[in-house]
Amino acid sequence: MAGYRQVLTVPGMAPLLGVSLLARTAITADVMALTLYVVLGLELSYAAAGGVAAALTAGVALGGPLLGRMIDSRGLRSVLLVTVLVQVVFWLSVPILPYSILLVASFVAGLLMVPAQAVSRQAIAAMTTAEQRRAAFALESVQGELSYIVGPAVVILGAATLSPEVVAWGVGAAILAGGVGIALVNPPMRAADEADAAAAERPPRRQWLGAKMIAALTMAFGTTTLLSGVDLAIVATLREVGQVSWAAVVVVVFGVSSVVGGLIYGALTRPLPTWLLLGLLGLATIPAGLAHDWPWLCVAVVGSGLLTAPTLGTVADAVSRLAPPAVRGEVIGLQSSAQSAGFALGSPLVGVAIDLSVPAGGFAAAGLAGLAAALTGYLLSRRPAARTAVAFHPDSVDLRW
Repeated sequence: MAGYRQVLTVPGMAPLLGVSLLARTAITADVMALTLYVVLGLELSYAAAGGVAAALTAGVALGGPLLGRMIDSRGLRSVLLVTVLVQVVFWLSVPILPYSILLVASFVAGLLMVPAQAVSRQAIAAMTTAEQRRAAFALESVQGELSYIVGPAVVILGAATLSPEVVAWGVGAAILAGGVGIALVNPPMRAADEADAAAAERPPRRQWLGAKMIAALTMAFGTTTLLSGVDLAIVATLREVGQVSWAAVVVVVFGVSSVVGGLIYGALTRPLPTWLLLGLLGLATIPAGLAHDWPWLCVAVVGSGLLTAPTLGTVADAVSRLAPPAVRGEVIGLQSSAQSAGFALGSPLVGVAIDLSVPAGGFAAAGLAGLAAALTGYLLSRRPAARTAVAFHPDSVDLRW
C-alpha cells in the first residue's frame, strides 16, 4: 500500500480524486435519470427513453476529443466554465422540455458534458512520476467503479421516493458541484518538464496515431463492450429463472470485486501486459453463463470483477504514456470516445447473441468480444513502425505493463 500513500500525498491529488468522484457519480447516473424521467415523468415508452439515452451517449462520444482539444489549446478552466453552464441549463430545463426538444438537448448536453473522467486521467499523467502512475490509475479506475455502484442506485431510490423531476435537478446540482470543485482544485494538465514540449507546435496525428495508439484505443473499446454486455447478460440470465429482482445484488458483487481487484493490482510491484489483462477478463467472463441462479451468478462474476478495474486502469495508463504532451487532452478524449462507443455497442451485440441462443450466450459473446480486442491489441502493438525524426516517439512506448 506504500504506492497508494505516495500517490495520495502528491499535492492536489486527494482533493482532485474527491471532487471528480462526485462529478463522475452524477455523470454515471445521468442516463438512468433521463430514462426514469421519460418513462415516469413523460409517461412514454422505454424505446423513447432509449432514444434520449442514445442521444446523450452519442454526444459524449463525439464530444470527448473536441473537449480534450479545447483543454490543450485554451486551458482547463475555460472548458469547465462552458460545460458547467451548459449542464446547469440542461438539467434545470429537463422537467419542462417536450420529448422532441429533450432528444436534441440531450445530444448537446452529452457533447458538452463536464469532462471529469478525462481531466482526472490527464491530471494524473501530469502530477505523477512513471513509478507512481500505475497505482494512481488503479485508484482512478476504482473511483469509476464506485461511481457505477452508487450513482444509478441513488437515482433509482430518489425517483421512487421523491420524483424524477427532483432527481434530474439533483443530478444537475451534483455535476455543478463536481465541475466547480475541479475548477477550484485546478490540477495541472501537463508536468513541469513538459511545458516546453506543450508550447511547441501540435504534432500531426500521423505522428502519434500509430499502431500502438490504435491498439490501446481498441482495447479501451473492447473492455467497455465486454462490460456493457455483461450487465445485460446478468439481467437476461436471471429473468429466465424468474429472479430478475436479484440482478442489482449481482451487479453490486461485480462492482465490489472490481474495486478489490483494482486496489490489489495497483499495489503490485510488477504489472501485466494490457492485452493479457483484457484477455484474462474475456476468459473469466465466458464461464459465468454456466450459473443459473443468483447465488451462483454472484460467485461466477467475481473472477471477471477482479480483473475489471485493473484492465481499465492499465488501458488508461497505456494511453497516457503514448500521448505527446501537446495533444494529451485530445488523446484522452479519444479514449473516452472509444469507451463510450464500447458501452453503446456491447448491449445490442450481446442482445443479439441472447436472442439467437440462450442467456448464457450473452456472457460468451461479451467474453469473446474482449478476447478479440485483446488479440487485436496484441497484434497491433507488435507491428514494426518506421522511425520518424520527431521529439516524441509513440512507437517506442512498450504496452507490456
